[in-house]
Amino acid sequence: MEQKQSNSPASFIDSTVVPGDVVLDLSSMTNQTVKLGGGLRQDCDAISAMKAGTLRFSKPNKYWVESSQKRNFLIDVKGPAVGFLPVLAFEGGTRRNIPKFEVGTLLYLRVVKANFGMNPELSCTDAGGKAAEFGPLKDGYMFETSTGLSRKLLSSPTCPVLEALGKKLSFEIAVGLNGRVWVNAASPDTIVVVANAIMNSESLSGAQQIIMVEHLLKSIQ
Repeated sequence: MEQKQSNSPASFIDSTVVPGDVVLDLSSMTNQTVKLGGGLRQDCDAISAMKAGTLRFSKPNKYWVESSQKRNFLIDVKGPAVGFLPVLAFEGGTRRNIPKFEVGTLLYLRVVKANFGMNPELSCTDAGGKAAEFGPLKDGYMFETSTGLSRKLLSSPTCPVLEALGKKLSFEIAVGLNGRVWVNAASPDTIVVVANAIMNSESLSGAQQIIMVEHLLKSIQ
């Protein structure tokens, strides 16, 4: 005899759920007012989990996902949902060696998994488990651009604005596909020039970007 699993709300209570799990079907809960707490989202009649944790319930009809903040860091990735960074997603990461970050820390991360209806999973290592260039970005200045410009900055060969700046200035840069750009240099004036040049470059041709950089460089000579 085939054994069927129950899809009733009670079957999920106090169970572990992961992003994307459908935990409630509102079509089977007619004439009931359901209140959703953190970690859940509604798509038509389906209520699904947005983060990993334990599905909780309190009377009369409130549901939420309870998760341990010690297992994940929640990261603003400039998207429709926050990303989660497991505490072990670092080179040499162990449960006894959990990194500590203050609220507002800027991190250079890799997106491991991103599907509709779930929080993106992030990592501070490359595919081989090495730190590479991932991790906290200290000092410097972070600003936001369009995602189109960020893709140009990451393109190969090097885009004209970065090539022109690199010939005259020494600086560090990290570019995210979400449009966030971080710049650091020994001199604050250099940081300002690089940031302004990048932000002004989006609507310019390659030749115009080079001319614009030359004008900006005169301001710090």
